[in-house]
Amino acid sequence: MSKLAAQATRDLRQIILDALGRAVAEKALPMEPAPDFTIETPADPSHGDFATNVAMVSAKAFHMAPRKIAEALSPYFEFSSTYFEKFEIAGPGFINFFLSPRFYAAVLQDIEALQDGYGRSDFGKGKKINVEFVSANPTGPMHMGNARGGALGDCLAAVLDAAGYQVSREFYINDAGNQIDKFALSLDIRYQQIFKGEEAVPMPEDCYQGADILERAQEFADLYGDSCLEKSQEERQKALVDFALPKNIAKMQSDLKKYRIEYDTWFHESVLHNDGEIQDTLKILMEKGMTYELDGALWYKATDFGAEKDEVLVRKNGNPTYFAADIAYHRNKFQRGFDRCIDIWGADHHGHVARMKGAMNAVGLDGSKLDVVLMQLVKLVRNGEIVRMSKRTGKAIQLADLLDEVPVDAARFLFNMREANSQMEFDLDLAVQQDAQNPVYYVQYAHARICSILKALEKDGVVKRACSEEELLLLVQPEELSLIRHLAAYTGEVVSAAKDYDPARITRYVIDLANLFHKFYNACRVKGEEDSLCQARLTLCVAVKTVIHNVLTMFKISAPESM
Repeated sequence: MSKLAAQATRDLRQIILDALGRAVAEKALPMEPAPDFTIETPADPSHGDFATNVAMVSAKAFHMAPRKIAEALSPYFEFSSTYFEKFEIAGPGFINFFLSPRFYAAVLQDIEALQDGYGRSDFGKGKKINVEFVSANPTGPMHMGNARGGALGDCLAAVLDAAGYQVSREFYINDAGNQIDKFALSLDIRYQQIFKGEEAVPMPEDCYQGADILERAQEFADLYGDSCLEKSQEERQKALVDFALPKNIAKMQSDLKKYRIEYDTWFHESVLHNDGEIQDTLKILMEKGMTYELDGALWYKATDFGAEKDEVLVRKNGNPTYFAADIAYHRNKFQRGFDRCIDIWGADHHGHVARMKGAMNAVGLDGSKLDVVLMQLVKLVRNGEIVRMSKRTGKAIQLADLLDEVPVDAARFLFNMREANSQMEFDLDLAVQQDAQNPVYYVQYAHARICSILKALEKDGVVKRACSEEELLLLVQPEELSLIRHLAAYTGEVVSAAKDYDPARITRYVIDLANLFHKFYNACRVKGEEDSLCQARLTLCVAVKTVIHNVLTMFKISAPESM
């Protein structure tokens, strides 16, 4: 809710508490402490702007029927100096409250005053939050899961920022450990095959088989020829990785930048190995008695913190595991001063959540300050059928393939339409449609339509001006009030999206806003009305335009002025 709506909620709670006090003082109700009650927004606006269950929850304490309690409170509701004007008792004892027209006028004045700042709040009190997302393996191209994770992570970071948090976006580059060893071997074999043939140097099944490995090996061969064949395997593989890995990382960065995602931090796993942070973390765990040795390996007592099984930290060969590096990495994040760390992981990592939270407790940190958003897989659909291969390359669809085929606006919007924990289908045909069936087009069209209305009226000599409260009070039609009520809810929706880690809530909000605007515009004329009403409706149109613009720009989606 907006600041006005939040103030109205606080006022209403005080109105109810004051009424209870007066009713008890005048013996209309017995002198018993009333239980806590809720104030909520009814789904049906005809049932009021707010409703309370105070009479229902007080029945046991007062030994009275809820409706009798509601009737006893009725004479004591005092609305002066508030935005409320009336109430009604509904059903068995619910009490519905109705805002005065002054509230609706004040909402529009608030939006006009705040402009780009409308929807932002200080809910987060400037607390520092780290949002780590995508973090794709740099040994190959990014896939479709990264497309969804990128949209969700970036939009979540944007929502948290709007809700008053200090947000840092982070990408974790796994440039050490087993996957890099496998990357090195895969590159080495492909490089040797270029000069010796595939039969002479067969590729093991557990190596990376993708065409991208062959491409990098060929690029290396084009540059250095067969000069590295004479080097030792260790030297050759290091040279190949030093050549290929920066190229892969640069490709990730360029693809993500095209997707309008830019990170504050690109954190290299190799730093943890080179700076001794993994060893420091292992030392802490050992000193706290959280480890034991078995079969030559060092194990972590994960079961002591609720996990199903213990985990290996250091293998028999002396190399730390990915899990050990992950503990050190999360410890590093908290040591950088973040109040909360949020990871966006694939749903297949659900078993890792409790282990990592427990590991934070084990190293002396607070595991409850680590939150993990689990993201389900996405299926691509074309002509109603699941698509697994790119039309352009004939290979598995990558993020780069998607962005070549689908507008970035559509990708960011559509991937952010459902909660992370729900499976989704991404309709490639829908994403490129330019009609009301495409949700992002529908929202952008509402913005463009308002811009066109303003331009057309200007040609006729009608220019928007500031309205008085009396003029804004002319907005009394149901379509007008529904639209303003929805505008008033925006700031609260941002806060709720931040609290729930659900940026899709805002995408749904703006779709509903566009729908309410189209209903309003079809029911209420702007052009041709008497000047005061025309200007009031113009103010409402501009307020809708402002909020749509704020949502789209927050999510790095364009807000066109013509379509």
